[in-house]
Amino acid sequence: MRRSALSSWLNALAVYRHPRIAALLLLGFSSGLPLLLVMGTLAARVTESGASLTTVGFFSLVSFAFGFKFLWSPVVDRLPLPPLTQWLGQRRGWILGAQVACAVCMVGLGGADPSASLWLPALWAAGLSFAAATQDIAIDAFRVESLPEDEMGAGAGIFVLGYRLGMVVAGGGALILADRVGWTAAYVAMGLLMAVGALAVLWQPEPKRPPIPPLSADGPQPWPRTVALWIDSAVLDPLREFTSRRGWLLIIAFIALYKYGDALLSAMATPFYLAIGFTKTEIGVVSKTFGVTLTIIGGLVGGVVVARLGIMRALVVCGILQALSNLVFVVQAMVGNNIDVLMATIAVENLTSGMGAAAFVAYLSSLCNVAYTATQYALVSSLMATARTFLASGGGWLAEQLGWVGYFVLSTAAAVPGLALLAWMMYAFPRPQSPALDKADA
Repeated sequence: MRRSALSSWLNALAVYRHPRIAALLLLGFSSGLPLLLVMGTLAARVTESGASLTTVGFFSLVSFAFGFKFLWSPVVDRLPLPPLTQWLGQRRGWILGAQVACAVCMVGLGGADPSASLWLPALWAAGLSFAAATQDIAIDAFRVESLPEDEMGAGAGIFVLGYRLGMVVAGGGALILADRVGWTAAYVAMGLLMAVGALAVLWQPEPKRPPIPPLSADGPQPWPRTVALWIDSAVLDPLREFTSRRGWLLIIAFIALYKYGDALLSAMATPFYLAIGFTKTEIGVVSKTFGVTLTIIGGLVGGVVVARLGIMRALVVCGILQALSNLVFVVQAMVGNNIDVLMATIAVENLTSGMGAAAFVAYLSSLCNVAYTATQYALVSSLMATARTFLASGGGWLAEQLGWVGYFVLSTAAAVPGLALLAWMMYAFPRPQSPALDKADA
């Protein structure tokens, strides 16, 4: 029996050998590379130029596109990008076009000196933000359409690994390069690294998707009518399809609540570390190196759990572990400033958070109808991000009222509504089990 169970888990690991999964590692890298170049790394460069902290803070607004990408996702979903879509297909064409735009903006940003003028680097950074968000829309659609449901967990895990590696290179790697060869050369190097994702685009085939029906059966229409028909087809149809599903309001509530406890924890983790006496260096070394490694491992483990158990059961397992990990912070609050306990705390939290993220991304991917993949995924992922930001916004006030121990106990309890809703959804709206799972259980 034990040998059979072990064999089943080893078979689940085999999903990582598929070329389409490996390609997502490269696409994840190219997706994670631009983010810090318009956030942390750019903030370091602007600060070095002598700008005030207020100005540095306002520069964070250049990343606005990531929060509003759902607005132009129908364009990426439906409209061609000549000549790339004719050559590569709708998904790969948009990905490659966005990657080229990212590389151009990185080189432009490298050549724009913030000590001479702040407007030019701000414009290049805004352009990079828009191009990177467009790349994310197209890559998410490519990922969802390329993978069967039983591989979505592994795809999410390997994509998170690539994404984290891209962020490490764009963060620490770019700073090290800037220290040695200057900011211009560092940004040019980042632009050249966008070729990593381009290799995946050229390597993998275009995913299959249903043909897009003509806007009108009556032939060409006057342009106002054509625009109205396109909006109805590309923007409203994805919404109508989603809201026609049984239990769609419960799905929205679940998306908002599943990571509520994790959001409360993340919002106040760094202030908590500082409050109990850890230095910024200690926090940075443990959380940004050791912690990132555990997040990556957690993502890969989460992918295996999804492949073995299926998406819904994996959400239960990863969600419970994610919630219980918050209790480790209760121990940290009681012990206080102890670096060994801090390492254990961050290890447990990042490992379970990575597992939960892989399962949740797989679930969001499974919600998308392949006829509207880019639009629907942009909508559900934006809903997740907005809910996470809004629900966690009162974390500081709660910590002041309850103290750290009470706050972390509450953050654990905050995960219960999402898990309860998940249990109800599994009972009321059971999903069919995939063939891969049937074989594994046999």
